[in-house]
Amino acid sequence: MAGDLPDYYFRIRENGAVLFKVDTENRQRRIELDEIAVINLKNGNVKPHGDHVLTAEETALIRNWMDRRSAQLAQRDIDDIHRAVDHLNLTAQWVQSRASDAELDEVTDALLLAMHDLRSVLIKRKADRLLKGPKAAE
Repeated sequence: MAGDLPDYYFRIRENGAVLFKVDTENRQRRIELDEIAVINLKNGNVKPHGDHVLTAEETALIRNWMDRRSAQLAQRDIDDIHRAVDHLNLTAQWVQSRASDAELDEVTDALLLAMHDLRSVLIKRKADRLLKGPKAAE
């Protein structure tokens, strides 16, 4: 089992991760996770834990993880938006075909305000892109 384990483990946190060195070479023959750094994706900070000095290999590993994780989170954001479009379509179908008057009374105002807000932001952003011209598409 120990031969299959990676040398490092990233524990995902809200704004990044904690990086651990996986230690299997100890007297108790247990798997130990030694914290070596805290990573903040939002501001790009990497803080070594305690007296640990990050090696060039560890720094490269962290930067590689940060790039992959940022790309993964960006893709999830787009996937969430595509799901939101699906939900809007399903909601329209529900309103048209199955919603009772009581159910509509419960959700209509909240939906109208949220859709008005979204529409306003989308129109503003589209206008900004159109004013910038072809460079905005790049």
